[in-house]
Amino acid sequence: MTTAPVRLPDHLIHPFAPAGRADPHPAYRWLRANDPVHHDPASRLWLVTAHADCATVLRDPRFSAAQGQRERARDDALPPSMLTTDPPDHQRLRAPGALLLGPAAVRSLADGLAEDVDALLDRLPAGGRVDAVADLGRPLATAVYARLFGLPAAELRRFEALARAASVNLDPMVPPARAALGRSAATALTHYLDGHAGRVRDRDVPLAALAADDRLSRAEMLGVLNLAVIGGWQPLAEFVGNALHLLLPDRPAVARLAAADEDLARLAVDELLRLEAPIPFTARVTTDRVELAGGVLPPGARVLAVLTAANRDPEVFADPDELRLDRSPNPHLGFGGGPHFCLAAPLVRQTAALLLPRLVRRFPALRGPDGAPDWDQSLVPRRLRALPIELGAAL
Repeated sequence: MTTAPVRLPDHLIHPFAPAGRADPHPAYRWLRANDPVHHDPASRLWLVTAHADCATVLRDPRFSAAQGQRERARDDALPPSMLTTDPPDHQRLRAPGALLLGPAAVRSLADGLAEDVDALLDRLPAGGRVDAVADLGRPLATAVYARLFGLPAAELRRFEALARAASVNLDPMVPPARAALGRSAATALTHYLDGHAGRVRDRDVPLAALAADDRLSRAEMLGVLNLAVIGGWQPLAEFVGNALHLLLPDRPAVARLAAADEDLARLAVDELLRLEAPIPFTARVTTDRVELAGGVLPPGARVLAVLTAANRDPEVFADPDELRLDRSPNPHLGFGGGPHFCLAAPLVRQTAALLLPRLVRRFPALRGPDGAPDWDQSLVPRRLRALPIELGAAL
C-alpha cells in the first residue's frame, strides 16, 4: 500500500518558488509540523525540516556530502574541497584548512580586524544614508579576506569582483546561463589565487601557512582556497544586511547590543544567524535506508537538510521566531554540524561581534527602512538586495 504524497496547502507558497523565496518560513513551519521528512515532487528532493532530523543528516555517515554535491540540480562539479568530500578525504583536507580559517589563524588577525572595522566605520557619512549590504557587508568581508590572504590594497577591488561573481556557485538551482558565468568566474578566481599564493610565501599571513603545507597537492590547496572564498566571502558579506534587518526594528535590542560586552556580542551574532542564516540548507545523498524521527528515507535519496527551518524548531527553541540576543544555549545549525561544521565559524563570529556593537554605539540613532525587505531571488545565499539605513548623528 502506497501513501499519497503530502503537498503544501494551497494558501502556502512553495519556498523555492520565486514568490516564496522572500518569506519561506511559513511553508517550512507547516512542513516541520506536518511532514518533517517531505518528498517534494517539484524538485524531486527530500526536505528535512526538524532540528533533530537535520542534526542526524549532518552527522550520520549514511548521508554523503560528496554525492550530495554531485546530485545538485546543476550538472557542473565543484572543485575538490571539504564541501565535496566524505571521510577520510574530508579530514585530510580539513586539517590543513585550519591553517587558514581555524581559531589560531583568527586570533592572529584579531587586532587587525578591529582596526579594519573602525576604519570602515570612520568612512561612513554621519547623518547620511548608506546601504548595509554594499557599504558595510561587502567592504567588511573584503577587509577580512585581505588579512587572511595578504592582499594589497590595489587588488581589493579585483578580488571583490571575482569573489562576487564566483559566489553564484553557492546556489544549487541557479539558471544554466548564470551557472555558466559562475563556472567561468570560479576558474578566474582559481587562477588569481594560484598566482597570489606564490607571492605571499614569505609573508606572515594565514594563506602563506596553507600554501606551504605539504599535506595537500597544489590542486587540493586551491580547492580549499576556492571554497574559503565562495563559501565564506559572500555569506559573511550578506550576514551583515540580514542581521541589521532583524536588529534595527527592535530598539531595546539595539540599545542592549550597544552596551554589550564581548560575550553578549557573540551570543547576539549566533542568535541573528539562527534567524536568518545566509546558508539556508545543505545537500546530502543517502547511502542506505535511514529512519529519522520524522520519516524514512530510501537509499539514494537526494536530501536537503533545511537548516533555516531547523533553527526555528519550537521543540528546541523557546519563542523560535523572536529575537533574543542572549539566547543560551543556542544549538542553531547556521554553521552546519558534524564533520562539515563550518571551518570559518570563529572568523564570522569574531568579525560580526566586532562590527555590530561598534556600529550601533557609533550611530545610536541608526534606523532601517520602512516596508517589506528586498530579498534577493537567490536560494543560496539568503540575502537582501539592499538595506538602506539612516545613520543619524555619530558619537
